[in-house]
Amino acid sequence: MSDIGDRFQQQTKYDPGKMPGHQLNWETKPQLYKEYAEATKIELPSFQPAEEMSLDQTLKQRKSVRDFQDKPISKGQLAYLLWASTGIQRLEGGYEFRTAPSAGALYPIETYLVVNNVKAVEAGIYHYSIRSHQLEQLRRGDFSRQIAAAALGQTMCATASVVFVWSAVFERCKWKYGQRAYRYIYLDAGHIAENLALAAVSLNRGSCEIGALYDEEANAVVGVDGIDESVICMAVVGTPA
Repeated sequence: MSDIGDRFQQQTKYDPGKMPGHQLNWETKPQLYKEYAEATKIELPSFQPAEEMSLDQTLKQRKSVRDFQDKPISKGQLAYLLWASTGIQRLEGGYEFRTAPSAGALYPIETYLVVNNVKAVEAGIYHYSIRSHQLEQLRRGDFSRQIAAAALGQTMCATASVVFVWSAVFERCKWKYGQRAYRYIYLDAGHIAENLALAAVSLNRGSCEIGALYDEEANAVVGVDGIDESVICMAVVGTPA
């Protein structure tokens, strides 16, 4: 098991003389959107930052923030963070393109939230319905301790206003790219995480990305099986201390 990462890197390389043949079966293409039909839906407002900030400014100000004030962020700010990180940006040629790039426009990453302190949003676990730009409430309650424990005890998950939890629906990408898909899935998650970090700066909020987590504990918090869909990484957002 110690060399599994090395073997994965070698065995998923592309070689000009050994490209895998694969004909796409369009009838088995997975759905691009996950929805919780029975969940309570929460409308998200349209929101723009009060003052425009240049990309140069956001890049210079971006840093990992781990200490937060006990202050809520607004529902509008949360809506903007969700849209900026992975929302629908434009409709083109019959496709719904998002703010972050994705290999083959397959968008395997799903966004869940552990809401700790957001105005007008009850504490609990939520799923971001991208197509409708709504929150889907999965569970009510304070899950700050559980999500901090899942992040190897990192207390910033309990003190931040909200924790973004990103999972991957693997088959969306594997349908086209086979085992190579895992390389693209992690890239996709990184694009989304960076979008969130820059969007947070534009709102004068702090963020920190998290890769250190207990996989099954994180999966249990948001309610995914860890096989067909599994948590990849997380991020916290709040008002810097």
